[in-house]
Amino acid sequence: MNASCRIPLAIIALLCAQAQAATLSSPDRRIKVDVSVSANGTLSYAVTRDGKPVILPSPLGLTLQGADFGGKLTVAAESAVRPVRDAYELATAKKRRISYQANEQTYTVRNAAGQTMEVVFRASDDGIAFRYAVRDPRLARKQFVSESTGFAFDPQAKAWLQPMAVAQTGWSNTNPSYEEHYQREIPVGTPSTLGAGWVFPALFRTGDTWVALTEAGMDGSFHASRLASQSLGGVYRLAPPAAAEVFTKGGLLAESRGDLLTPWRIVALGTLKTLVESTLGTDLAAPAIAIDQARIQPGHAAWSWALLKDDGTVFEVQKRFVDFAADMKWDYALVDADWDRKIGYEKLGELVRYAEARKVGILVWYNSSGDWNKTPYSPKSALLTPAQRQKEFARLRELGVKGVKIDFFAGDGRSMIAYYVDILNDAAKAGLLVNFHGSTLPRGWSRTYPNLMTAEAVRGFEFATFGQRDQDAVATHAAMLPFTRNLFDPMDFTPVVFGDIPKIKRATRNGFELAQSVLFLSGIQHFAERPEGMAGVPPAVKTLLQDLPRSWDDVRFIDGYPGRYAILARRSGDSWYVAGFNADDSERSFDLDLSFLAGRSGTLVTDGKGERSFADTAIRAGKNRITIQAHGGFVAVFK
Repeated sequence: MNASCRIPLAIIALLCAQAQAATLSSPDRRIKVDVSVSANGTLSYAVTRDGKPVILPSPLGLTLQGADFGGKLTVAAESAVRPVRDAYELATAKKRRISYQANEQTYTVRNAAGQTMEVVFRASDDGIAFRYAVRDPRLARKQFVSESTGFAFDPQAKAWLQPMAVAQTGWSNTNPSYEEHYQREIPVGTPSTLGAGWVFPALFRTGDTWVALTEAGMDGSFHASRLASQSLGGVYRLAPPAAAEVFTKGGLLAESRGDLLTPWRIVALGTLKTLVESTLGTDLAAPAIAIDQARIQPGHAAWSWALLKDDGTVFEVQKRFVDFAADMKWDYALVDADWDRKIGYEKLGELVRYAEARKVGILVWYNSSGDWNKTPYSPKSALLTPAQRQKEFARLRELGVKGVKIDFFAGDGRSMIAYYVDILNDAAKAGLLVNFHGSTLPRGWSRTYPNLMTAEAVRGFEFATFGQRDQDAVATHAAMLPFTRNLFDPMDFTPVVFGDIPKIKRATRNGFELAQSVLFLSGIQHFAERPEGMAGVPPAVKTLLQDLPRSWDDVRFIDGYPGRYAILARRSGDSWYVAGFNADDSERSFDLDLSFLAGRSGTLVTDGKGERSFADTAIRAGKNRITIQAHGGFVAVFK
């Protein structure tokens, strides 16, 4: 092994101890996963792409109360390889009509006590996924204790990772909520800066292969995992949530009195283009629940709180933002925290009727929390029980409200994940759309629950209004998101401000802001700009935002590098939108091959010479050289 000088001794020892591996290949045979049991009975897997190592031999295993599947294992059975075919539609994703093909194989292992566990692997052309299943009827109660699962990388690999915040820290004890800055291009093995692990999706580059780790298939019976804080030798292991990350008096870790199924652990891999165009994060989620599809209406929304904060949540201001949404041909207006005190249910009904007359739907905010944080905003503690949710959701539906934004969750414990799922199910029955804030990563929920329009789980635009340090970092942070947080799940970043931010000097140009409207995916895109800021933009920009598609049919990766720049093309019907931004401190020129647009002509909107100005010009398909100013961007529309 000519690479052994670069591989930690622990991994070399694991390599040498492997028994003959069973190999599963992707349909195109470029990706292979080898599953082995060593001489001492430990289970492991390794992944290659085009014959080159991607995931080095890495541990597998679970420990349950009364059942140890972490060692002394033997292979009891190995299924035949089974082709998997799936097709589904999503209104809130990078593609509308999605096809999934993979090869699947199940390995059944037996421990020293004779108990059995299945490990199911799938290999597709854009990665691999695996999950554990414990069905042994002799274990009446299957209670999770710990997990051996890891992902081993070559020591020369690099990582782009967001640290998990420590539970019960932050404003009013609202952490963790996936709202930290990313550590960019760090050596693998670097400990988490906050000591609580790393969030999903986690991005790596090893050799010429990019890798994104995440999970999907969360039904409320299992906790959500993260990568552990320590990754000695480049081996990243899964870790459970902290003890405080639970619904009041609820359970922390997975358990079941029937079969215990873990979520799918996903390793998307290939070129950066492969990752950005991949749908593995929803491919491995459960199919959609039965729901009234007529109520699933993606769209765009006006939102006063982004710039006006709490003072804007009053009736007359909300009417003005309804008028703003109507003028912009947007679909919704979001009424944020404390509306129940400052506006009230009766006046909310009046606002709904006012908005309906202008073809605008009203969305309203709720505080999820009971006792798990100290947040003062209301409505609070109104959704904690099934009876409360049914009563409140029925009242909203009777008023004509279209959806709810629910904020300030406690983390990733099993009982908290179950709370999310219960909300989604009850909201679906009431015909309400859902937006989670202060929340966990959705992990494919938008497929299973089509009424989930978006979720925050990101250090969004609002942070760039709280202080200059966040504003100065916003361009680099935003340029991470198409490759990480927004890779598989809708993201409520709340982008786009062209005017001033109170007490803040903006660090991005207007082209950068405009590009986010296309680059960032959200079932409902809540725009941060207010009427006064939009009034100053040229007609071409206003028209672009008025006509911007509500959902997308396809995506093409054009160019990009995490944390520096991104250029993507998105299709809606017969129209293509090509958008890009540059987070570097100097301008960059790109030679773009737009030949896939087949001779079309379009309009390019980019930054002008002034700090807040725009320029628009004609552009044709084919090869184009485009220069993006520092912290600038562009959108090109081909219809």
